[in-house]
Amino acid sequence: MENVLDFEYNVKKDWREKVHEVIFEADTTSGKIFDVGLLISILASVVVVSLESVASIDAEYHSELVIAEWFFTILFSIEYVLRIVSVKKPTAYMTSLFGIVDLLAIAPTYLSLFIPGAHNLLVIRALRLLRVFRVFKLGRYLGEAAVLKKAISQSKSRIIVFLSTVFVLCILSGAAMYMLEGPENGFTSIPQSVYWAIVTLTSTGYGDTVPLTALGKSVAVFIMIMGYSLIIVPTGILTNEIVKTGPVSTQACPSCSREGHDIDANNCKFCGSKL
Repeated sequence: MENVLDFEYNVKKDWREKVHEVIFEADTTSGKIFDVGLLISILASVVVVSLESVASIDAEYHSELVIAEWFFTILFSIEYVLRIVSVKKPTAYMTSLFGIVDLLAIAPTYLSLFIPGAHNLLVIRALRLLRVFRVFKLGRYLGEAAVLKKAISQSKSRIIVFLSTVFVLCILSGAAMYMLEGPENGFTSIPQSVYWAIVTLTSTGYGDTVPLTALGKSVAVFIMIMGYSLIIVPTGILTNEIVKTGPVSTQACPSCSREGHDIDANNCKFCGSKL
């Protein structure tokens, strides 16, 4: 009896591992076929939803579009369930970014049964195209994306301090422009002047409000030059972190489905499960 239970457990375990390998990995032929088929389905479903929003097309092919929409919704629902049952910690996947996006990709169609027009939210399926980084397992690109993500995470405190400083300077510059130019030159309030400072800082420069006095133009020149630091300083911070960050693998954790592990890692850095 004990051997039978062990056999059933091993069969169940092997089934879950095989499903996980196909759905979450792309190292095998079946995994690549699944990912390519998934991306094609996502693109097709987004096209269907988009065509449904065109009145002339919807009037002529409404029934066909509704059938196609439900076909893709059922297909993605099956995929979503398989993702849940194939991971060791379903809650970790369901609360992850991709897990939430996967749920939002199918929810609008079911909500449309109770809330008219909710199916239009199905365009959120386009977000699932982010999975393209896992198709064909282009480790070089996925690895670089993981390195960039890690570099941003490690340098976020310095970037936040820098952006906060820039925002404070925009407030001070806006207040200065309000005092120097005044309402007669278009700077009708401090908030409007701060808005002008931010627009000028980002080099957008709508041109609807411009300084006319010499001092005002001097402040504007300072803001314009400072705008270049928005690119230079964060880029330097990220570059420094990227240089210090080592390469990562493309293996997905069977428990929490997260990626970005070190090449020589034996356990998941996020949940501790064995890779």
